[in-house]
Amino acid sequence: MSKLEEAFISVIVDRSAMAKIFQMADASNLVTELRRNFDAGVTRGYEWRVTQLKKLLVICDKHEPEIVSALHDDLGKPELESSVYEVALLRNSIKLALKQLKDWMAPHKAKTSLTTFPASAKIVSEPLGVVLVISAWNFPFSMFEQSLTDLCITSSLSILNAFKRHLTIACFLQVLSIDPVIGAISAGNVVVLKPSELAPASSSLLAKLLKQYLDPSAVRVVEGAVTETTLLLEQKWDKIFYTGNSRIGRIIMTAAAKHLTPVSLELGGKSPVVIDSDTNLKITVRRIISGKWGCNNGQACISPDYILTTKEYAPKVIDALKKELEAFYGNNPMGSKDTSRIVNLNHFDRLSKMLEEKEVSNKIVYGGQKNRENLKISPTVLLDVPLDSLIMSEEIFGPLLPIVTLNNLEECFGVINSRPKPLAAYLFTKNHKLKKKFTKTVSAGGIVVNDTAVHFTLPTLPFGGVGESGIGSYHGKFSFDAFSHKKSVLFKSFLGDSAIRYPPYSRRKLGLLKTLVNSNLVDTFKVLLGLS
Repeated sequence: MSKLEEAFISVIVDRSAMAKIFQMADASNLVTELRRNFDAGVTRGYEWRVTQLKKLLVICDKHEPEIVSALHDDLGKPELESSVYEVALLRNSIKLALKQLKDWMAPHKAKTSLTTFPASAKIVSEPLGVVLVISAWNFPFSMFEQSLTDLCITSSLSILNAFKRHLTIACFLQVLSIDPVIGAISAGNVVVLKPSELAPASSSLLAKLLKQYLDPSAVRVVEGAVTETTLLLEQKWDKIFYTGNSRIGRIIMTAAAKHLTPVSLELGGKSPVVIDSDTNLKITVRRIISGKWGCNNGQACISPDYILTTKEYAPKVIDALKKELEAFYGNNPMGSKDTSRIVNLNHFDRLSKMLEEKEVSNKIVYGGQKNRENLKISPTVLLDVPLDSLIMSEEIFGPLLPIVTLNNLEECFGVINSRPKPLAAYLFTKNHKLKKKFTKTVSAGGIVVNDTAVHFTLPTLPFGGVGESGIGSYHGKFSFDAFSHKKSVLFKSFLGDSAIRYPPYSRRKLGLLKTLVNSNLVDTFKVLLGLS
């Protein structure tokens, strides 16, 4: 047994021991305590929210080396990726919230009508209450969580049996984990964060830092494994924020339905990349590599999942990919310090199974090397794998990139639209008509033209899925909105009370009320003058 296997098993054993400590009563008492604190108004004030956000900023500023180290321990993640994709983005999200919070919290005026005259109206953003954020292994500080089971919401025995059953089935899920916490705090909620047990160093550090810096009466971290997650899901929450695949998403929704709890789900999917021959090929492949292998070695929900291009242009794309991959990672990419390792043996074996499937293994045109001991798979490019193969049926979530060739680029729309709607879709072209058609025809959580993954960094854009790829969105103001209820408030004067709304009803009252409801001032005067 390898050291990595022993370490993985020890983590599971440790978490199983923890599961015996965290019981249903603990989960129930936790939620009860936090709800009591929320009802007391602890989190509603502007100053409390600002204080917590500033403390999150202190964590970024003072503990960046520890965060980088934890991410390296868990994932072998390069320092640049950790500092830029984790800490820097997190820092920017916090600064934006601090800058915009007063405006986000401020009531916004709403128009009134003849029906309510004289009156004024406004929209008030109020916190939802007690919220649960389930976090992920692949971007633990800035993104979301993996779950190893279908989280059976029944007996503990069923849960643990399911856990054992799925030790060989990887379900890798991702989203921002601290980013939603920023939104939840900004909106004035109390928060429970459940970090992933599969990134133990990051989970432990996250729990320690949040406990050290944030208000424990309103922000808590629950470590543990599947039992803890299941016990948390059995509680009544005011919002559950979760990222993963659609199978787990359905189970989350089932748990939430028991209490009519609203959910936000980020569910990933197979994000296509369409490459037109009318493009700058060198820049195109460099940006694809950055979004694929430079994003946690493909272990990110918005990583390019497969390429669509013409049969004629595919050889040029492959040659360009080979050249740039070698320039970035050298002749031995598995030994490069600039690529993350695969998160665990289950995930490694799942990816290996994709590569070893019949009629797929002979489609490798670049890479394909694997090292199970070190959990490394080299950047791998495949050409024309069967569309019904595992690699084209499941989200890859790893360093494998199949290329599917078409007779003409117009066929890309049929291929993409015949599949579940992806979290992201990418197009590389200089053709303005193609850009316009792509953005109009392709339904995805987000679309990027001539780059990959960068839309994720813009807090001015909502980040979320559609259909199978998710429910709801977040980032920036959208995170604040995700954890807020937009309460309508109408202030009515005692003046102007009219008998037309009260019995006994008449044809004249009916006509007058119709014109008022339609906000037609001219017709209203006609009715009053007996002209209509």
